[in-house]
Amino acid sequence: MTTRSRAELALFSTTFIWGSTFVVVKAGSLNISPSLFIALRFGIGALIFGLLMFKQLKHIQYQTVKKGLILGIMLGVGILIQNFGIYQTTASKSAFITGLMVIFTPIAQLILERRPPKLGNIIGIIIVTYGLYLLTSPSGSEINYGDILVLISAFIFGVYIVYLDIYSKNEHVLHLAFIQVAVTTIIAACAVTFEQIVFVPTTLLLLSLIYMGICATVFSTYVQTRFQKDTTPTRAVIIFTIEPVIAAVLAYFALGEILGMTGIIGAVVIVSGILISEFLDIIIDKVGNKLQTAEE
Repeated sequence: MTTRSRAELALFSTTFIWGSTFVVVKAGSLNISPSLFIALRFGIGALIFGLLMFKQLKHIQYQTVKKGLILGIMLGVGILIQNFGIYQTTASKSAFITGLMVIFTPIAQLILERRPPKLGNIIGIIIVTYGLYLLTSPSGSEINYGDILVLISAFIFGVYIVYLDIYSKNEHVLHLAFIQVAVTTIIAACAVTFEQIVFVPTTLLLLSLIYMGICATVFSTYVQTRFQKDTTPTRAVIIFTIEPVIAAVLAYFALGEILGMTGIIGAVVIVSGILISEFLDIIIDKVGNKLQTAEE
């Protein structure tokens, strides 16, 4: 197995966990306020990271702290906004809207790395925009404030993926992951002071926090930080396209959420647009190469 294949398989495993988080967050939304949920979730993650690397803390380099701080701010703000959005919309809708980070990533690359979008990206953006309209249209289930917040977070995550690809090269993975989680914990803890605190310690909520802290925070953050650099941002986000599908299936069985026919069509259009965005140019290049070979 090649280094890239191993990396993409690892990223694929995190996608299943991320897909489940929408349902877990939505299920616990009645028993805990959004910022407190994030603060406790990432606090658990930061504690575990700290225990794993206790003897290494004094060896963290300044450049790693600087990069981790920037990544942590983006991750923390993005997740905070996303969590507030999930509280005000459905788990399935929020997952498909979050999937738009796959479209935002090429845009971020254009701005940050001067990589212009390819034809497939442009077509994909147009298709996804129409799919988003169907998903949030009046006959689908109407766009609401929560949908807008999740859309904003999707853009932040698109930028985050590009910066993670840039910053994770030649850095100590565990150190960089720990700083991101710690910074996110601090941001969420600060946000708690501005919200009406709700905390009903049910068994389900406590299990959800443990699951989110260990699997969705420690494992996922480490794996993405460790392996994304061994592939490309574009290939990474292709893998992430399965996330909203997983979330929608779990939301149906666990929460009884139904997108509605128009919403389902919109979701399919979004996934189709994402796949076109990432695969059309590859197909065109392969066809072009074959035609050129045939002519020769």
